[in-house]
Amino acid sequence: MFGKEFQRKYALTDQGIRNTKQGTFWTVIVNLVVMGGMGILYLMMSEYMAVLTDGKELPKAVTFILLVLAFLVLSIITHLQQYQVTYGLVYGEVKAVRLSLAERLRKLPLGYFGKRDLADLTETIMGDVNRLEHVWSHCLGYLYGSYISTAIIAVCMLFYNWRLAIACLWGVPVAFILLFGSRKLTRRNSEITKAAGVQVSDGIQETLENIREIRATNQEDRFLKVLNDKIDYHEKTMLRGELHTGIFVNAASVIMRLGVATTILTGTSLILSGQIDFMTLFMFLLAITRIYAPFDQALALIAEMFMSQISAGRLMEIYDAKTAEGADTFAPAGHDIVFENVGFAYDNEQVLRGVSFTAKEGEVTALVGPSGSGKSTCARLAARLWDITEGSIRVGGIDISTVDPETLLTDYSMVFQDVVLFDDTVMENIRLGRHGATDEEVLAAAAAANCDEFAEKLPQGYATPIGENGTKLSGGERQRISIARALLKNAPIVLLDEATASLDVENETKVQEALSRLLAGKTVLVIAHRMRTVEAADKIVVLSDGRVAEEGSPEELLKKENGIFRRMTQLQSASAGWSI
Repeated sequence: MFGKEFQRKYALTDQGIRNTKQGTFWTVIVNLVVMGGMGILYLMMSEYMAVLTDGKELPKAVTFILLVLAFLVLSIITHLQQYQVTYGLVYGEVKAVRLSLAERLRKLPLGYFGKRDLADLTETIMGDVNRLEHVWSHCLGYLYGSYISTAIIAVCMLFYNWRLAIACLWGVPVAFILLFGSRKLTRRNSEITKAAGVQVSDGIQETLENIREIRATNQEDRFLKVLNDKIDYHEKTMLRGELHTGIFVNAASVIMRLGVATTILTGTSLILSGQIDFMTLFMFLLAITRIYAPFDQALALIAEMFMSQISAGRLMEIYDAKTAEGADTFAPAGHDIVFENVGFAYDNEQVLRGVSFTAKEGEVTALVGPSGSGKSTCARLAARLWDITEGSIRVGGIDISTVDPETLLTDYSMVFQDVVLFDDTVMENIRLGRHGATDEEVLAAAAAANCDEFAEKLPQGYATPIGENGTKLSGGERQRISIARALLKNAPIVLLDEATASLDVENETKVQEALSRLLAGKTVLVIAHRMRTVEAADKIVVLSDGRVAEEGSPEELLKKENGIFRRMTQLQSASAGWSI
């Protein structure tokens, strides 16, 4: 019942399976105990009916009082135990699932996130896990426990009087057959509703992230209309889905409840024919109240379980994604980066083809070329942020595909044009470069990156919060924090993605001074869009259409007739003289 397929269907951990088994067991016990209470009521009624019909003496109340007290004590104990295993343990399961999701995401290559929308991932981690939490706590143990306890009671009823048992129970399987028959429609509605919900989250996030551009171009009305349309569509899909589900759930409940009528009709017929007495019919009517009560909720739970399988499937997509793994030790013989016949495809589109070059330790190797030629891709592959599809990349003679990315990245510092900062202080944003660094070490790296100039002017100095992604700082100030991180880390390999491209002349000069301190003696791979940035590079690799088109020193490439680097240099020199 609770095998691997079941585990995947509801995205349960191994502990989650154990919790479900315990929840099922204690739900069975609770249902049987409650049915025992109905038995006590039946005994009491039988005794008092005997007094009325046969003239027997009233039974002593002490016996029934003791039975009722024993029932109450047993009921409280079993209900508390059921609550603990179906609710208490599940909260720990939710925590474990979220932590395991975070751990899984941490190990996934960067390429995975390029294929998934951020709003979609956020919805999976928060919304889908919340939805599954309710299924784990309210549905699985309760429903399967109801199946088992009802089966036990049904067998007993069949042995006692099979005619009344069938009259009581025929509606249960018919109701469930109706619900299971609607599973495809419920699943399809759930998929549509989920997709519409992700579109709403995506639209809200996109609007908030681009609010300045939207206002600057007077596009508020258009964007709000698009967002309102998405919200309206999501509302319609939810209403349609809930209507379809409600129709089937209520129809199943009505069918199941018809068992009361058939029990009364069958029981009356059997009483008139002298085959049973009134108390037997009364016993079966009591049993119906306990058989139907769990399934009243179970019918709605089944519909919810069908919908939850969409959420579980989305979680399993993350668990099934291939992680980037490897050895947890990395001891290269030097830090030369060697690309050998490297190929890389992104979404079945070939980006790099047979790329081969060497970035030597102690030298600056620049990657240049037209937009879309594969420069940034090479830098990310060199750090194993993505995994190559062909060839090999070696650092100090070691194939990086055999090294765990987190271990590998201890030897890398990265300074990209798009700096990512956190809503924290200047000090803590720099300390991200090396966890556990002392304040003195952080301040020394900050000074080397020319951060003192702006940090000392802030209200609280280096203890000043800088806002979400550094909104309180200028582009040059944010870039200098990024360089300070890299200086603090002091890794032997440095990757630069045109770190000064978006800066003004004054800030560019200050950032260049900081970079000169960072790059001394390192293996440097720099992505350049402006040719004057790479004039002092030791080696230039020109990429075109995903291939190495030219390779050599700046002087050598400038001498090549009809060379790509020479042409790009001439074009940028000509554009420098352009004015309005």
